[in-house]
Amino acid sequence: MQIDLIDETEKVQDDLIQLLHDVLQYAAQQEAVDDAAEMSVTLVDDETIQQINADYRGKDYATDVISFALEEQGEGEMDIIGDDIPVHLGDIVISIDRAEAQADEYNHSFEREFAFLGVHGLLHLLGYDHETETDEKAMFHKQETILQSFGLKRDET
Repeated sequence: MQIDLIDETEKVQDDLIQLLHDVLQYAAQQEAVDDAAEMSVTLVDDETIQQINADYRGKDYATDVISFALEEQGEGEMDIIGDDIPVHLGDIVISIDRAEAQADEYNHSFEREFAFLGVHGLLHLLGYDHETETDEKAMFHKQETILQSFGLKRDET
């Protein structure tokens, strides 16, 4: 899978960018995502994600991750046809500020929280949701399974 990673904060070290890339590739393999699929991940601060959240979701507060799935077909939209067209899954926006705060709050490493937010965003792009208790349990179980098998345990600090 092609992943475009953009660090708008210019605060994230290369090894953390590589970790995010690797865990997203791993999660995509676990979910049988086509190798030709594409997605982007943009790393921002709280101020930027708050503006995005307000503009696109009508919620004027900073959040940790937002996913914009491009393959969701709306009512009345036509299927895109063609074997040679790469599937663009969509875009993920992660707040580095929220990731740092939540790592402290949940008492685990920044790396684990950062990877969690990336996997969470990817699963949203793949159609997972947590609007109902049943869906939430399924999605969070999937996230935990991916992170654990990748080697990022919850209690790492």
